[in-house]
Amino acid sequence: MKSNVRKKLSEYFLYFMLYSIIGWIYEVFLEVVVYRWGFSNRGVLFGPYCVVYGTGALILILCLGKLREKRITLGKISVTPLLVFIGIILITTAIELAASYIMEFTHGKWLWDYRRFAFNFEGRIALNPSIRFGIGGMVFLYLLQPLFKKLTAKMSDKTLYTISLILLILLIADMIGTFCL
Repeated sequence: MKSNVRKKLSEYFLYFMLYSIIGWIYEVFLEVVVYRWGFSNRGVLFGPYCVVYGTGALILILCLGKLREKRITLGKISVTPLLVFIGIILITTAIELAASYIMEFTHGKWLWDYRRFAFNFEGRIALNPSIRFGIGGMVFLYLLQPLFKKLTAKMSDKTLYTISLILLILLIADMIGTFCL
């Protein structure tokens, strides 16, 4: 595999894991602090990560990363952030809907129920969480991702590959432990 491709794959895998962990922390924070329901593992795997957040982050980076860098205006007003925000809402809502069907197919249920929110579809998606994902996605694309990109750029290739390989082994072991044992 070419060195440049290997490096990009390692970077994207590291982003996937970072955002999966951040997503798990966000979900647990909501559950424990905001809703006061108590702690439960909010992911489908044993480890502290929600892979749907990592997957969503990669999709947002690939679909909206270039748009974020453009300057699209209406007169003198930049509308790029608004377009990015709308894109985030549409993409994350579609991902959440797809994830609910995948989880229902593989586990017999999905981990959330939005029936208490107005403008919901079968309790799988709703306007309120979609707007929250839009806000979170803006924080992610405009603040966290540039920071993580600088962090990975400062890593040597060997460090990047080693960290990515260790995390991949842990993820595979977790998947085997969760689904096969």
